Amino acid sequence: MDRREHIETKLTRELEATHVEIVDESHLHAGHAGAAGGGGHFRALIVSPRFEGLASLARQRLVYGALAAEMEGEIHALSIRALTPSEWRA
Repeated sequence: MDRREHIETKLTRELEATHVEIVDESHLHAGHAGAAGGGGHFRALIVSPRFEGLASLARQRLVYGALAAEMEGEIHALSIRALTPSEWRA
């Protein structure tokens, strides 16, 4: 399982997500200091009922909490779009 798949699987499980899309954008950051350390750059779209009633910052905290171990090395940068199922349908 590659890093992208690992992140997708973990977010699906930890956040009970109904939809997760992870895009590895590491190739766009070649030569960047974070890339030199081995951490990847990712863009994430996560749809989860656990985001209901939460502000954007609280949603991001949930995502970062779910990926705490990965944020220590595997992930250098993470762009997050966190939606509830009703927001996703709209």
